[in-house]
Amino acid sequence: MSESSPARSREDTTVHGLHVVLDGNPAAPPLLLVHGSGATGSTWEPVVPALAAEYRVITIDLPGCGRSEPASTYAVPQQAERVATVLDEFGVQNATVVGHSSGGYVATALVERRPDLVGELVLVSTGPSLAALLPEPAIMRVVASPLFGPLVWALRTESMIRRGLAATAAAPITVPDGAAADLRRTSYRAFRAILAANSDYIAARTVPQRLVDAGKPVRVIFGDSDPRWDPASAGQYEAVPGAELEYLRGVGHIAMLEDSDALARSILGRAL
Repeated sequence: MSESSPARSREDTTVHGLHVVLDGNPAAPPLLLVHGSGATGSTWEPVVPALAAEYRVITIDLPGCGRSEPASTYAVPQQAERVATVLDEFGVQNATVVGHSSGGYVATALVERRPDLVGELVLVSTGPSLAALLPEPAIMRVVASPLFGPLVWALRTESMIRRGLAATAAAPITVPDGAAADLRRTSYRAFRAILAANSDYIAARTVPQRLVDAGKPVRVIFGDSDPRWDPASAGQYEAVPGAELEYLRGVGHIAMLEDSDALARSILGRAL
C-alpha cells in the first residue's frame, strides 16, 4: 500500500443487540447499507469493496434478522430508532443512507425521526406504495402461506434460499456463502412480523409522500425488470422535489447480486 492510499480496516461487532460490520477507511465519510425484508447485511457483500474505497461502509442486520437479536416490535419507526442508536454509538452524522427494498422504509423513517443522521438518501428497488406491488412468485406465495409457510421455512436449506432469491431476480445471481448462512438464522415469526410492519408503514403514507417535506437529496435506483415492484412505479418518486431516478438495465429486484458493478457505480453517482 502506498503512503497516499487510504487505510482500510474491517470491524465485525454487535451494538445494542444488532450485528454491525464496518469496512473502509475510518476517516472516510460514512455510508450505511440497510437490507430488505428477510435479508441480512451480508447480502450487500458484492458491492462493499467498491464503496469502501471511498466511504466508511456500515452494514447492519436489522432487528430479528441474521445475527441480530429479535425485537419486541418490528414497526418501521422502531426499527429506525434501533439503527439510530448504532449510528450514535459510532458518532455518525450526515451519512449517505442506502436502503434496499423495504430497507428503504427504515431509511425513510430514519430521515423522519433523526434527520441529523442522514445527509443523502438512496433507495434501491424500494416500492413506493402498496399499489405498486406485483403478484408474488410461486415460491414466495408458499412461504407466505400460514399453512405451509412455517414448515417450508423450518426445512429450508441454503440451496432453497438461493432459489428463493433467484425468483426475484431478472439475471443469474451468485449468493455469497455467508449471506446464505445468515439468511437461515432469521426466524419465520420475525420474517412475518417484519412483512406486516412494512405493509403498515406504506399503507399509512407512501414513501414519496413521506419524503416530500424531508428536505434531503434523494436518489432512486430501480431495476427495469423488477418482478416484485412495478418498475414504472418508480416514477412516483418524481413528486419528491429534486429526486433523481435511474433504471438499471436487465436487473430485477436484487441489484447487488445481479449487477453489483452497476449498482456500486450508481450509488457512487457514476452511472453510465
